[in-house]
Amino acid sequence: MPDEIKPDPKQATTQDAQLAAENMTTGQEKMPTVDTDADYEASKQYSVSDVDRTGEGAQAAEAATAPNFEVPKPEETKTETQSTGEPSDYMEMAKDVSPER
Repeated sequence: MPDEIKPDPKQATTQDAQLAAENMTTGQEKMPTVDTDADYEASKQYSVSDVDRTGEGAQAAEAATAPNFEVPKPEETKTETQSTGEPSDYMEMAKDVSPER
């Protein structure tokens, strides 16, 4: 259903817009109409491209982005710590964390 726009010359931001609004309200120019339902239905045609309706779109996207996003597999590393039970070792670690004391 088309909606009619009702311009207000007082709200116009430029002189051209004010003049156009005045001409529309006096009837010198035709009032513009907006059919949002028809525009919405027309926009649905553009939401999906013809290529995306086939399998070629997915293949093209994969070919375009695949070289940029290859991530190497992480290598597993093992870290072994030696437990000494020596208090002085712990004192050295504590100094590294809080050197003020």
